[in-house]
Amino acid sequence: MRSRTSSKPEQVSLDWTPTSGLIAGVDEAGRGPLAGPVFAAAVILDDLQPIKGLADSKVLTPQKRARLYDEIRAKALCCCIAHATHEEIDRINILQATMLAMQRAVTGLRLKPALVRIDGNRLPVLSVPAEAIVKGDATVQAISAASILAKVARDLFCEQMHASHPQYGFATHKGYGTPEHLAALREHGASPWHRRSFGPVRDCPHAASTPLPPAGAEPPRGGPSPAREVCMDVTINPLA
Repeated sequence: MRSRTSSKPEQVSLDWTPTSGLIAGVDEAGRGPLAGPVFAAAVILDDLQPIKGLADSKVLTPQKRARLYDEIRAKALCCCIAHATHEEIDRINILQATMLAMQRAVTGLRLKPALVRIDGNRLPVLSVPAEAIVKGDATVQAISAASILAKVARDLFCEQMHASHPQYGFATHKGYGTPEHLAALREHGASPWHRRSFGPVRDCPHAASTPLPPAGAEPPRGGPSPAREVCMDVTINPLA
């Protein structure tokens, strides 16, 4: 199979070169929001089933992400979506929680990769060789695929958070600190899903009115299901 580079603007320099040994791409979603888990995905693509349209999830429409999410799961050799909870984020900080989610995603793969390529400039502790690639979500196909899986999975989780706490508008802003979200925090205080270590939540005058559930607790009544399969290799418990 020949190496080729996509001519689409969102895929400039996207690496389609097949290599020996299994290579996993890894990316995260949800470092910046004020609520909910941070997600990470690991993907090992099949060179014999190329996927058209892969790109950094941030440049794709929700409709394209949803289509690619299904196609990646159908065609990849294996993939795993993992997370670190809002409680873990508050306990060990968002950077370390992101590394933990990435580590869980790689560990959860059904097949062991020979190399892991990770978007960014930091690496989690892994038992296999790994390399960090700045802007890898726009230049490495497996990382692009991972960015899409992590983004869609987290957005689905935000829909569930919205179902249990609609007053915050999680379905619209996905937990980011928009003016609407900050106004809801001032009015209602922090929900059980909010990250108490983040400034806008920590400084919220009503934050103490909604205590954080203990680690491993069941979600609030009407909240996200305690177990829902969102990837091929593992079942995710949103609050495990």
